[in-house]
Amino acid sequence: MSTRKGRIVLLEEVLKEAIEKAQGNIAQKNPELANADDVARMVGVGAVIFHDLKNERINNIEFDLDSMLKFEGETGPYVQYTNARANSLLRKGNYDGSTFTGANDDHTWGVVTMLNAFPHVITRAHERREPSIISRYVLDLAQSFNKYYGHVRVLEEDAGKQSRLALVKAVTIVLTEGLRLIGVQAPEEM
Repeated sequence: MSTRKGRIVLLEEVLKEAIEKAQGNIAQKNPELANADDVARMVGVGAVIFHDLKNERINNIEFDLDSMLKFEGETGPYVQYTNARANSLLRKGNYDGSTFTGANDDHTWGVVTMLNAFPHVITRAHERREPSIISRYVLDLAQSFNKYYGHVRVLEEDAGKQSRLALVKAVTIVLTEGLRLIGVQAPEEM
């Protein structure tokens, strides 16, 4: 990669710096995380890959490592964090492997609709040879899930709890697979 001043920056340097910054973020936000170095590597490398692949190949890309590593906005760490949050819900709710029984509100329906689109997204990305289609999709799914999580009491102790957790499980499967398809790992804890 070449900077505006003509300086050459090697990918190895960029990845090393991204991992170090991710380690700093993790130390600040979750110092008790058991596998912090592994997660920092997943987040740092994933942030760079995701940033590169979220834009169509014909667009110019502005490279800002600090922006790439934010846990909010259109970043890889945002999607990874959403996946980790969903996995945390599964652990806290003692998900028992139940199946999803149906959507009864707009927020749930939004997530179900997004999940249903996944096979079509993969096909379209393959046909166009455009990984940004998958990147944009996992961003949209993460946003839809976060809206759902903000409005629906997933862990409320009632007859529908395991069904809601089944939807959360489906989200983790699709986010993990979507990220994997573009070469990004999805930690279960962050």
